[in-house]
Amino acid sequence: MADSEEYPLGTGPSNGISVTLSAGTLQAIRDRVGKRGVSAYLEMAAQRQIERDNLAELLADFEAVNGVADSEAVAEKISKLTRGKSDDAGHAA
Repeated sequence: MADSEEYPLGTGPSNGISVTLSAGTLQAIRDRVGKRGVSAYLEMAAQRQIERDNLAELLADFEAVNGVADSEAVAEKISKLTRGKSDDAGHAA
């Protein structure tokens, strides 16, 4: 891939790299997705981590400008948005 080309997250041609994982981590991934699913699993994990990093940066920027959100106000807004349902509501057991 040329350094000048840019692709949105999750797009563009595939590129092979070498990744070192602990034996336990690799085994857990293979147990979950099989030998042939490791690359796709790592791709999705990397995408999720980048999204989380971006969200953390956005939140840090927001807090730098506005200060830390009041936890009671946040809890009240969450309650209104979820109509008082618990975090487990709507999730299969």
